[in-house]
Amino acid sequence: MVRQWDRLFLDAHLARMTDGGDPYGAVRDGAFAVKDGRIAWAGHARALPGAPDELADSVEELGGAWVTPGLIDCHTHLVFAGDRAGEYEMRLNGASYEEISRAGGGIASTVRSTRAASLDALTEIATARLRGMARLGVTTVEIKSGYGLTADAEFRMLEAATAAGRATGVRVLRTFLGLHALPTEFANDRAGYVRLVAEEMLPAAFKRGLVDAVDAFCEGIGFSTDEVRQVFEAAANLALPVKLHAEQLSDLGGAGLAAQFNALSADHLEYVNESDVAAMAKSGAVAVLLPGAFYFLKEKTKPPVDLFRKHGVRMALASDLNPGTSPLFEPGLVMNMGCTFFGLTPEEALVGMTRHAAAALGLSDKIGVLEVGKAADFAVWDIAQPAELCYWIGGKAPERVFIAGRELASA
Repeated sequence: MVRQWDRLFLDAHLARMTDGGDPYGAVRDGAFAVKDGRIAWAGHARALPGAPDELADSVEELGGAWVTPGLIDCHTHLVFAGDRAGEYEMRLNGASYEEISRAGGGIASTVRSTRAASLDALTEIATARLRGMARLGVTTVEIKSGYGLTADAEFRMLEAATAAGRATGVRVLRTFLGLHALPTEFANDRAGYVRLVAEEMLPAAFKRGLVDAVDAFCEGIGFSTDEVRQVFEAAANLALPVKLHAEQLSDLGGAGLAAQFNALSADHLEYVNESDVAAMAKSGAVAVLLPGAFYFLKEKTKPPVDLFRKHGVRMALASDLNPGTSPLFEPGLVMNMGCTFFGLTPEEALVGMTRHAAAALGLSDKIGVLEVGKAADFAVWDIAQPAELCYWIGGKAPERVFIAGRELASA
């Protein structure tokens, strides 16, 4: 007998995370099917169009577990060498950022370590980190460059991200972040470095097939809107989508600039003004909130969640995994922080790491919800209700994780 589905899962509650309807898009006593790596059916078990054994080659009961879409971490700096635990200790002992920088710390420290690392070393590091995230239910990860700041080192970071995705099975999106910091060799030639990024590094990375999107750090300690504009124009010429680190420490109008370029997202946004929030709403840009950095830096100003709600701006959550300001891997803790620090509801937090995170990567048509036609990326959780994923400090690990219908052995 030829059956229409590869696998059918029964005795499950589905948090489909679809828009509208019941909270979490919940279907209790549900079932869902997988065919060729995609979701082929999802709904109440009683509505199945036939006897389970006649519908699928493999039928499995999940024992009343909850099933969510695979979690999506849409903002990370996952590829880097070394760490900055030493300067963290210095800060706690009273050292200022300037003192740490003079001692060779800060981003310059990570740049030195990353430049010195081989492709094999960076790939090994990134692969271990991705496997750890996958065990926690993360099936898609965005990875930025930005700790190389030379063509060779930036390309090596992007190549390591690509290789780590292949090694783990985790879906990886690669973002070119050449405008992350000013390298020391260009300390007296900012304009020259911006031109190098826009006119040489980005086109070369694109030609090598290493870039899915382009980012920049728009901040007083980073780059101005005029400098970012040059790189965004270069991205537009290559038909590459953009996103932006904006308004983390001050309001420079970065979110408004991102909206002008129809950015996928603007990220951080603690100091964004209402006019730029409205511009984001009009352009469709997602607000990516990063509570790990807020926590680690002991910030006081929160992103204006009520303004995002008022204007209908979609909110995503992400780890901002990086060695200097957010050494954070745990998606459950990200969601808990989003609720505790920023006032999100548990449903908003879980939407922020599923459906809205997919939008922040330009992948709404492929992932982020349990819906027919989407990739069969999902996690199986031993919980009584979806809010538990935000409730437990430190999070809960899923029982099983699937990407494109295939179970990850490492999960």
